[in-house]
This record gives sequence, structure tokens and C-alpha cells, in this order.
Amino acid sequence: MLASVTRVIEERLRLKVNQDKSSVRSAPKATLLGFGFYCSGSEVRIRVDPKAVLRRKQRLRQLTRRNWRVPMGSRIEELNGFMLGWMGYFRLVGTPTVFRRMDAWLHRRLRQVRWKEWKLPTRRVRALKSMGIPTGQAHQWGNSRRGHWRMARSTALSVALPGAYWDNLGLHRLFGLWQRFNRAA
Repeated sequence: MLASVTRVIEERLRLKVNQDKSSVRSAPKATLLGFGFYCSGSEVRIRVDPKAVLRRKQRLRQLTRRNWRVPMGSRIEELNGFMLGWMGYFRLVGTPTVFRRMDAWLHRRLRQVRWKEWKLPTRRVRALKSMGIPTGQAHQWGNSRRGHWRMARSTALSVALPGAYWDNLGLHRLFGLWQRFNRAA
């Protein structure tokens, strides 16, 4: 199969086929420029290739490092630029649950950064109180010895720093961008 396709491309179109990169395979096993494919009934649909998801996650890890000392506004600006470009490229994807999971993971990363910024237990208690957490719970959570990543998943920070908090700071959600791009198409 590959030999006949290669012959047509090279002889009729006079193009050179890279034998190392070229192959003939079923749609669910094929990837192309960061896109993967899956079968849904009799249709073949587009998804994000898992390798592209890992690369995106690595880039977001760089932008949400705890030791990168920049104001949260600058961090969110960088994140928005990256996510807008990434979603502009992958807007054809038909798997919105991937984007919801990515949003939840990113919010957890940002809660971790915020927790690290507050640093001292007294600052943490004060910040939690200012976000509407009752005094007793603020003291309990603010003096926790749990690590940053574990606290980022806790009820304490999920309540104090919900998705609406990040929306108010101007952070784009991948799922929201995906909806906006698909409505425009």
C-alpha cells in the first residue's frame, strides 16, 4: 500500500517521500502535527495527541513554577498568551472533557503558587479570612503542615480560590476558549 502511494507521489507529483516518517496505518494509531484520531461509530474524529498534551503540560509547569517570582498578573498574562495560541491550533478537537481536566489541573497549579506566596501561617490565615473562610477553619488550614501540592487540592483552597477567583483575575479557561472558537466556526 505504502509503495503504491509513494510511487504516485514521487512520479506524478515529483515530490520526495521521507521513508522514515511515512507510513500507512489505521486512524486510531495515526498522529499528524499534534493531532490524533479516534473512531466514533462510523466516523473518524480529531483529538489531541497524548504527546502534545504532555508538551502542553510541561510548558504550563514552567509558567506555574513556585520559584518563578513574578506578580500573579504577569503570570496570568503569560498563561493566557500560551493557552490562546494552543487552543487556536487545537480548536478542531472534538473532545471537550480533555480541556475541562486541563483547566482543573491548571487551577490546582495556581492554587499551589498562591499558597507558596502566602508563605507564613499568619499570612495564610489572614488571606483565608479575607476570602470569607470562617476564623476557626482559617486557623486550622493556615497552620497545616501539608505540602504545597497537597494543600492545592484541599477543600480549604478549593473554597477560598475557586474557578471564579481565577476568572476574575482574567485567566482564560481552555474549555471556554474551545467553546468560543467552535461557536465562531
